[in-house]
Amino acid sequence: MNTKTNLEAVTENELPIQNNIKSLWEKLMKAKIGVLPLPLYIVLAAIILTASVYNTLPADMIGGFAVIMILGILLGDLGQRIPILKEIGGPAILALLIPSILVFLNVINTSSMEAVTTLMKTSNFLYFYISCLVVGSILGMNRKMLIQGFTRMFVPLIVGTVLAVVAGMLVGLLFGYDLQHTFFYIVVPIIGGGIGEGILPLSIAYSSILGGSAESFVSQMIPAAVIGNIFAVVSAGLMMRLGEKKKHLSGNGKLVKSEDGNEVHEEKEKVIDFSLMGAGLLIACTFFIVGTLGQKFIGVPGPVIMILFATLIKCLKVMPHKMEDGAHNLYKFISTSLTWPLMVGLGMLYIPLEDVVKIVTPAYVIVCASVVFVMILSGYFVGKLMKMYPVDAAIVTGCHSGLGGTGDVAILSASKRMALMPFAQVATRIGGVSTVILASLLLKLLS
Repeated sequence: MNTKTNLEAVTENELPIQNNIKSLWEKLMKAKIGVLPLPLYIVLAAIILTASVYNTLPADMIGGFAVIMILGILLGDLGQRIPILKEIGGPAILALLIPSILVFLNVINTSSMEAVTTLMKTSNFLYFYISCLVVGSILGMNRKMLIQGFTRMFVPLIVGTVLAVVAGMLVGLLFGYDLQHTFFYIVVPIIGGGIGEGILPLSIAYSSILGGSAESFVSQMIPAAVIGNIFAVVSAGLMMRLGEKKKHLSGNGKLVKSEDGNEVHEEKEKVIDFSLMGAGLLIACTFFIVGTLGQKFIGVPGPVIMILFATLIKCLKVMPHKMEDGAHNLYKFISTSLTWPLMVGLGMLYIPLEDVVKIVTPAYVIVCASVVFVMILSGYFVGKLMKMYPVDAAIVTGCHSGLGGTGDVAILSASKRMALMPFAQVATRIGGVSTVILASLLLKLLS
């Protein structure tokens, strides 16, 4: 009898311990990093880290996705939690800058870098992402709003560019910079359309006109482009907050106000058909290929041709509605799941802090900031006059001061307006190409 009583006492003593362990486990499972339960995230991160340390991480898309997703989920989640930072595009800022800092400090090992490089550069993940967003958002838009958006956006873009150039040169002069140096090495790199589409062609043009190696010009121009992009991201986050506080100023991803005051929504909530998403993927890839073909024969940048082709297809109503739904559902999946991971890859490979640190001074930063802020403010006020949503018009105009496609993703994700990607791409591509051509011609005339 005593033995039974003792066993019962031991069992009763163990029950609170078991309940506490169960309660603790339930709390841990409720805690999340992004969409993942905390314990699962830790296990996945440990596996990926171990594989990278022992050089068994696949140097392909599998390894690349593993690295950028495990970091992207964490940094995106932290950016949404940190006070103040979350109000100005924290997820985008952290996802871009933290990986760049880690690379600068040599914290990320060779195995991880090789995997991410293969994904981002060899597999061209950035253009895949942009293609899915551009095609899906255009095919999912209201046709009338799409046409009005493209026809009206050039006015704030042109006005913003001119005022930004003037402001940058005047502020540069105020801080003792030569006007010519300010224009060609600070202002033009910021509005040139990014590194690949802007700075590299500019460096070749500068080299042929002035002599010297193209690489030396690249290192002089990259800091302005990177700093300008950071200010554009922060400004987009601030514009998002303004739109949340004053809802009449924001279209939440719509650029133009409807004439009768009623918003026209073409996006339909339907049960997702995954086979249609597969068709949407094929359509997005094919539209991108149309752009590359067009670039070969007519010389216009491929992404611009892709946008124009998708817009034409939408306006002519030749794409079946189900196929449009498939492309639009793919766009929603890609923008929801892969934005922060993509930005981790961009931060690791396209934000070279080493070049930035060499040349940056407080005066240099202020000149860069003046270019971006004037660009965005002019887009806001001109957009308002053009019967556009001023917040969204300012964000699209601000994309002209970003790092090309990289900057578009960062700016639009910081403002939670990925639906504006087609307009952002036009602002970046056409604005960037025009800047490169005009700057090269002007430098030749002045030399």
